[in-house]
Order: sequence, then structure tokens, then C-alpha cells
Amino acid sequence: MTKNFESKEDYLERILMLTEKKGSVRAIDIANDMKFSKPSVSIALKKLKSENYILVDHNGSITLTEDGYKIASEIYERHKIISSAFIMLGVDEKTAKLDACKVEHDISKETFEKLKAYIQRQNH
Repeated sequence: MTKNFESKEDYLERILMLTEKKGSVRAIDIANDMKFSKPSVSIALKKLKSENYILVDHNGSITLTEDGYKIASEIYERHKIISSAFIMLGVDEKTAKLDACKVEHDISKETFEKLKAYIQRQNH
């Protein structure tokens, strides 16, 4: 996984998370949440918009396109499943979430699907 694509995934995932939390998202919300500078976020959002992953309306509200939502929801699901697995192993929640962010981009589809099935069996 290239750093560039990983960064794209991080931004899309964060937009989805903030949308679920706040209802609407603007560049400043992303900058504050990710602790990035506003210019860095602006450059990234411009690229995401040019690649048709997000839309930005006249008020600066950001929404995911269908393609953007597909990537964001896949990464967010990976994040939730992996952090749940780490927590089940006894890792504290903060560390589990930080480590999940690192693993979610590089885990193979096969390993993720097996982990997901295992976690679902444990929770039922």
C-alpha cells in the first residue's frame, strides 16, 4: 500500500466518521480532528475532489461521493473490527485504536475476512 493511497483512505475514513458524529463536515473539522494544518488538509481535499471521492458545496460542507463512501466504509469497518480484536486481547482502547489505524491499510483481504468472522463468532 502506498503512503499516498493510505493517506487518501485516512481522509475518507475521517470524513465518514465526522459525518456520523457531527452531521456535516468542513475542512476545519478535519484539520482539528486529524491535527493537521488547514493548508495540508486543503491540498488533500482538492486532490480528493479532483479524483471524484468528495463533493464540496458552496458553504464548504464536504460529502463523500459513492466511490468515496465505498472506500471510507471499508476502511472504517476494518478499523472497528481490528480495534475490537485488539481490545478482546486485552489491549487498552486508545492503543487498540491507534494500532488499528496502522494495520487497517496493510492487512490482506483474506486475513481481514477471517478476523472479522472470528470476532463475529465471539460476539454472538
